[in-house]
Amino acid sequence: MHLGRQLLIFAPDENTCSHMASDIRALGVRAFVYPEKNLVFRAGDSDSREFEHRRLAVLRAICSGEADIIMTTPAAASQYTIPKTELKKRTVTLRLGEDSGIDDLARFFSSAGYVRRDTVDGPGLFAVRGGIVDFFPVDSDAPVRAEFWGSSPDTMGHFDILTQRKTDTLREALITPSMETTVDDVSGLARRIRGLASTLRGRNAPVARQFLNADADELERGSIPDSIDKYLPLIYETRATLFDYLPDAHLIVCESNAVKEKAEASEKLYLEDVKSGFEDGYLCKGLDEYRLPWSLIHSGYTERGVIYMNDFAPGTYDTPLKDLINFNIHRTAAWNGSISQLEDDLKPALRRGMTAIVFAGNDKASVSLAQDLSDAGYDCVYHPSLPARFIGKCVNIIEGGLSSGLEFNTEKFIIFSYTKGARQSFKREAARSRKKSAEAFQSISELTRGDYVVHSKYGIGIFDGIQKDTAAGITRDYIRIKYAGSDVLKIPVTQLDLVSKYIGPISDDSGVRVKINRLGGADWENTKKKVSRAAEEIAQELIKLYSQRLHSKGFSFDADDDLQSDFESRFEYEETDDQLRCSREIKADMEASHPMDRLLCGDVGFGKTEVALRAAFKCVSQGKQCAILVPTTILALQHYQTMLRRFEGFPINIEMLSRFRTGEEQKKIIKRLAAPDMVDGMVDLIVGTHRLLSKDIKFRDLGLLIVDEEQRFGVKQKEKIKELFPSVDVLTLSATPIPRTLNMAMVGIRDLSVIEESPADRLPIQSFVLPYDDEVVARAVDRELRRGGQVYYLHN
Repeated sequence: MHLGRQLLIFAPDENTCSHMASDIRALGVRAFVYPEKNLVFRAGDSDSREFEHRRLAVLRAICSGEADIIMTTPAAASQYTIPKTELKKRTVTLRLGEDSGIDDLARFFSSAGYVRRDTVDGPGLFAVRGGIVDFFPVDSDAPVRAEFWGSSPDTMGHFDILTQRKTDTLREALITPSMETTVDDVSGLARRIRGLASTLRGRNAPVARQFLNADADELERGSIPDSIDKYLPLIYETRATLFDYLPDAHLIVCESNAVKEKAEASEKLYLEDVKSGFEDGYLCKGLDEYRLPWSLIHSGYTERGVIYMNDFAPGTYDTPLKDLINFNIHRTAAWNGSISQLEDDLKPALRRGMTAIVFAGNDKASVSLAQDLSDAGYDCVYHPSLPARFIGKCVNIIEGGLSSGLEFNTEKFIIFSYTKGARQSFKREAARSRKKSAEAFQSISELTRGDYVVHSKYGIGIFDGIQKDTAAGITRDYIRIKYAGSDVLKIPVTQLDLVSKYIGPISDDSGVRVKINRLGGADWENTKKKVSRAAEEIAQELIKLYSQRLHSKGFSFDADDDLQSDFESRFEYEETDDQLRCSREIKADMEASHPMDRLLCGDVGFGKTEVALRAAFKCVSQGKQCAILVPTTILALQHYQTMLRRFEGFPINIEMLSRFRTGEEQKKIIKRLAAPDMVDGMVDLIVGTHRLLSKDIKFRDLGLLIVDEEQRFGVKQKEKIKELFPSVDVLTLSATPIPRTLNMAMVGIRDLSVIEESPADRLPIQSFVLPYDDEVVARAVDRELRRGGQVYYLHN
């Protein structure tokens, strides 16, 4: 689909931009998100430049005519960037057989902002080794290796970062700049910086000159300073923004009032940053403008023309309106994949003579849904690609998905879409951000005055805000922590890693609040010693438990049958190679004669749940029970709903045990959980919170225990069911495994053959059963030796 003219769309925030762009791309339109860049003004305030790389990729797509719609925020669009002429100048195509010269190519990379390294392991890097040049273009998914014969590349192709092996061949490779502030004449920039330093006057001039001359020195040594962003006014004679790349684009503003509020707030914060830079000396006159004022962008609405898209018409608009068009469109709930739910929504719509469109995910899910609906008597059509026109008064099924569906009554059509979050959950790029642990925090903004915190050396205190203090002539921000009495500890914000949130109970059952430590006292050291002793005791218990499990005979599940294949084929999406591999390995462990202990580690959105459900189906389809232990009631409910949908059509009884169930309901579930297999209504698969660990829980025949988000459980909690059922297979799921569990995955039960070769009277101590540090391991081993035992210790 081509629009004939590019669109520039303003939204209040980048999250909204991403959602809208994803929906637009599902309709076959080339939509991009232009993010805001993190400006680096001081040495040491380094940034990954990921957003900068994404911005450059969008700018290149605009120049090459590959972008139809650009989604952005006014803050991002207002930031100055590399001018269009400079971008084209620093964009080249490397072709096989063309004279390039390795030295010339290396100089080009440096001028385009690439950093030279010994090996290339990320975007914006290049390496030269003899006649081989490796480089990673910022808008490419993989690095490129060019092998030169003389002065021209003889072979070229992408390669894998981990294996360093080529994955394909290329005839040409596009190289775009890696930075928006590219430096062609390094020595010339150094002279301009020194010239600016010599003109400075005023109270902060000496400090500013010191910053400027330090950066000039670094440039003269041939290195690009971290603070290169602040020299953009000196590097480019003309300043450019996104608007210069889209001079004729239509402008659409979504939720205009929210856009205006966010733009004004962003500009206020930016001006405060510039003011702070002047006060601290790292910015100065001549290095103080890095974005267009919001007033200029706002006034440009009238010159460019604008289309407002608002959920509700506000009382006033930023420009006079020529026309006001109302669309009576209602959002429909996202489809969760259940055919019965879809039919409940389809029937009334079709009775009203509406045309129904169903976005069903990928082609596999779409074909399967079309067949199922046809078998159920519906008039439906599967479209392998987006048609020019949908067929009226029937069900049109198409690949892809939207964030939600919609109902347009005046045009007599309705759209249903599989939940976008579920559709993306198996895409690797959907999970770039890492999940935080429960107690860690990355920013002081996550703390409020009065919060309990723990300093690794001084113990539990109360966060009392931040204050500026001067020491040795340097002004810094310090964290204040109150301790018992009038003790106050002040630590620089740069030592934030020494402080963590207090995650224990604020008060015990009798109402006594947590004890605040005293600075310099012995109570915190005594607490750590008690914890260490408790760790040793737990380690001893775990040694015995795992010794028992290692010598227990587990249940050997049968190989996959047609029923298992049928269940797996109903999965709506294409499995990744890692999903298939993990599923095969887990099922192979279940078919072995010893109890399984396996960790399934993967970030959020990489499909751990589907792999676990395949193992659960293998268990319950062979007459065993499966229990899924989760840390929260919300997660229990989510898993319960997922299992009801995923196991739909199979004779499997599924239940949930959490505080969402009443006391009477829990009693019935517990009774059915222990009921013999001939009793109608017995429970095959159950998901629950810590309630599953209660003394009154009895299983009829437990075969598999799945522990989700294991890092949120205590050691004793996780091992309790293993202790009760030493022959039960255990599958642990985690996005952020604790060291003990990670060690388990590295040397655990997979080394069983090695363990069994040791004399039978040896007590196998494995590193994965010891949840703490090497000192605890050493003490546990020493205690075992002193009491006459023998130790067989595996390590990585």
